[in-house]
Amino acid sequence: MLAGTALLVLAAFALPARAQEMAPILRAAFTAIAERHLEPTDPVLVGLWALRGLEAIDPYLSAARREQALVLSFSDQLSADRLAGNTPQSAADAVAALYAEAERQSPALRRAGRQAMLQAGFEEVFNHLDPYSRYTTPEEARQGRERRLGASDLGLTLIGQGRRGIAVGEVTPDGAAARAGLRPGDRLLDADGIAISVDDVGQALSALEGPPGSSLLLTVQRGRRRLQLVLTRRASPRHSVSAEVRNGILWLQVPLFSTATPAQLDRALGDVPAEAAPLGVVLDLRGNRGGLLQQAIQVADSFITSGTLAATEGRHPDSIRRFNAKGTEFANGRPLVVLVDGRTASAAEVVAAAIGDHGRGVVIGSTTMGKGLIQVLVPLPNGAELALSWSLILAPRGWPLQMLGVLPAVCTSRGEQEMARNLATLGTRDDPMAVPLARARAARAPVPMSEVAALRNACPPSEGRDADRLAAQAVLERPELYRAALAR
Repeated sequence: MLAGTALLVLAAFALPARAQEMAPILRAAFTAIAERHLEPTDPVLVGLWALRGLEAIDPYLSAARREQALVLSFSDQLSADRLAGNTPQSAADAVAALYAEAERQSPALRRAGRQAMLQAGFEEVFNHLDPYSRYTTPEEARQGRERRLGASDLGLTLIGQGRRGIAVGEVTPDGAAARAGLRPGDRLLDADGIAISVDDVGQALSALEGPPGSSLLLTVQRGRRRLQLVLTRRASPRHSVSAEVRNGILWLQVPLFSTATPAQLDRALGDVPAEAAPLGVVLDLRGNRGGLLQQAIQVADSFITSGTLAATEGRHPDSIRRFNAKGTEFANGRPLVVLVDGRTASAAEVVAAAIGDHGRGVVIGSTTMGKGLIQVLVPLPNGAELALSWSLILAPRGWPLQMLGVLPAVCTSRGEQEMARNLATLGTRDDPMAVPLARARAARAPVPMSEVAALRNACPPSEGRDADRLAAQAVLERPELYRAALAR
């Protein structure tokens, strides 16, 4: 303890009554972080971050660490301290006690409420740990569970319209939206009386979701007319794969992953025989933000017959997994190009990495986003949840997707001249992507940030462009270029 100060000392063994509500929540959270987070953590440091999160609500509050004690101050005057010990449980109890004291002294914290205190604390904790771990409130967690358990696809996409509006982007044929008479461009005004605005997209999505078979009344603006349409939800898989044969190539566009994507992709491959698209297949993953890891594994399995498709690695034993191909390839060995860009992320990166690493196809475009962490959901006693990053995704050759992303064999983001040089030198020592690709595949976690920056700069992330398709066409039209671009 700190001597010689006007300090309210909170005994290490006595938990104040007002701390009883938050203590179990913090204990569960601190224990989960200590056991499951990807990086090892110091419980006292986690406690310090949780306390400093309160500064976002009350700037007169400050927190510090003195060896194994956590110290709370107001307006630079020491107020209370607490021994935190060196275990998640003792650190959590220390934070709960100091939260209670902070609440007692701070009108701003009392106005904000305990839920806001917990949110602010965990936001600061995860600011230090990683960008994808998060705390969700009990209400947000409840809504998330309902979506995971039974929300039906409506067969539409939403887009922003003007400064405040939300409109229908696309309508899937024979989906719930199409049956209700919705059209692209219809502006959504309210759903069952709940106003829909771009100011709260989450509320807009929540208003549209519901259990299979239920209905909702939509008010839409179509030109100068205001219409009311009844939309009846049906549990129908969202159409996530579009197929087109052009110039001897089967172009498969996959802008998103859903539970139906693997089956839709396999059906598209089966519907177009090799003789109908003799040059091969292009799998377009540009702009695809990913989905569940299992969906990526199933998609990669449609093209790869054997070997590891991806692996996951973390500190917790349950986070270590290896995913292998099942030997059922639906593309029948046809030449394959994968298009990626700077928005290609997560599960879509897993697919591109697997195809590239196995030499099953040629990756073309720009370096991808680099989102290669998996989160595990941890329920808390108050009904809230933690989403903790607990494992890294590794490509078949062992390099991490996180931060690094997938580098293409043919880079289109450095302009036409560099793309032409890349194509002309494929398979030679003059190929500008040969060395960066070799270094990326040899990388092992943790990759120094200087190396990450250097490798990503070899083909800077950018949005998809027409040059991607032109490069794909050129590679598939010339078998010698295709063979030269495959991974060795």
